[in-house]
Amino acid sequence: MADKPSSGEILGIPYNFERPSLGRLLSSYWQPGKGMLVEKPFGIGYTLNLANWRSWAVLVVAGGLYYQQQQSGANAGSGASDDAEEADNGPVEVIVDDD
Repeated sequence: MADKPSSGEILGIPYNFERPSLGRLLSSYWQPGKGMLVEKPFGIGYTLNLANWRSWAVLVVAGGLYYQQQQSGANAGSGASDDAEEADNGPVEVIVDDD
């Protein structure tokens, strides 16, 4: 029985199932001179290259969106705008003018 390769590409997507060392993990996330996405040290696909400023911009935007979602979820449970919520739940009358 032939050994299956533990790293390679399928349809242009890289994979690597070799046991990662600490040095390989650290060097795979910090590759100056490379693009925003680099091959993952373990698994399938790509990951962010933290040596590229664009990766940090993506992380800031994702963190901001996550913070905004958490704040809107906390405000929805507090009951601060009960009158507005009751108005939104009522029936709506739609009038169509056929001229």
